[in-house]
Amino acid sequence: MLEALFSLVAATGLLLGSPGPAPLALAASGATFGVKESTGFLIGILLGLCVAIVGATAGVAALLSAWPEARLTVQVCGALYIGYIAFNIATAPVLVQEHSAAAQPPSLLDGFIFNLLNPKAYAAFLAIFSQFLLPIEESGFSYIATGLVCLIVAAVVDFTWLCLGGSLRPLFHKPKQAKVIRVSFALLMVAAILFVFLR
Repeated sequence: MLEALFSLVAATGLLLGSPGPAPLALAASGATFGVKESTGFLIGILLGLCVAIVGATAGVAALLSAWPEARLTVQVCGALYIGYIAFNIATAPVLVQEHSAAAQPPSLLDGFIFNLLNPKAYAAFLAIFSQFLLPIEESGFSYIATGLVCLIVAAVVDFTWLCLGGSLRPLFHKPKQAKVIRVSFALLMVAAILFVFLR
């Protein structure tokens, strides 16, 4: 159980914490408007993530209950998606959104809509639930516990990006440093998937 929990936390942290749209938006907001002013945006992003978790949980649970033999197919699709995301992260251009001095910080509603319409969030949780489901005998509790762990990890990771926004923002304006960070995240994501398949 501890090994499964560690794998889930590590995979969730790497997948959600890699420099994608939400983390970069939080970092840019934190750098531009400050942590306090960006807290509503963070809460909105986490609420949108809750919808993605419920959607992915319901989808995976229904699929695997109806067709238990589909587990390997779902796992392979999840692994391919994580590999695709890792490739996109490693090869993405350097980009940080700039905000004008007169701009208002993004709101709670902005954050909610941002993640509600983010297909990466749904696909990421589909991949996580297919690969790293906690081994609890009652399947319903297994999905709930896995979802709660994912939400806690997401809250910690997103808050960290928000707090570190001021210090990370200059790095993403320097192509060499940005590339090293992106490739490192991508390699760590691929290593997490290989760990699951080889254990």
